[in-house]
Amino acid sequence: MEISWESELASLLNDLLSVQDELLTTLGRKREMLVTRDTDGLAEIGLQEEKLMADLAACLKRREELLEEARRQGLPSGSIRSLAEATTRKKQGELRNSMRRVSSQARLLKHHSLTNWVVIQRTLIHLSQMLEIIATGGQLQPTYGEGQSSGASGALVDHAA
Repeated sequence: MEISWESELASLLNDLLSVQDELLTTLGRKREMLVTRDTDGLAEIGLQEEKLMADLAACLKRREELLEEARRQGLPSGSIRSLAEATTRKKQGELRNSMRRVSSQARLLKHHSLTNWVVIQRTLIHLSQMLEIIATGGQLQPTYGEGQSSGASGALVDHAA
């Protein structure tokens, strides 16, 4: 089986860049929805995220297939970068630029994902605190002792002996 490595690698990288661009846009929209508490929008965007994850999985499968075929043909199969360097001549500069962009986009995706995770964690902490306030009726529970409230602050210094 003869493979045009240049076109196969270029096609994979272009597809991956396209999915990454869509995912960056989706993560940005999701962050806005998290901040504005748009629960209906978040439910809808979940379906888009599932589709994008399937698209990323398809790109990963293609990558693995290309690297496996390269291994069978005795070519470097440790990474797409090493395969591209060994098999391409004409489009090597274009492929190198695409690989840089894919790597850059991947770092940006990690950053956006982490940002969304932090927003979600803060929201969960806020909800947890609200539930605690509701459960205790807004009354502070004593930290030490029985039946005696220590107050908001200064109990050890201000409390008469």
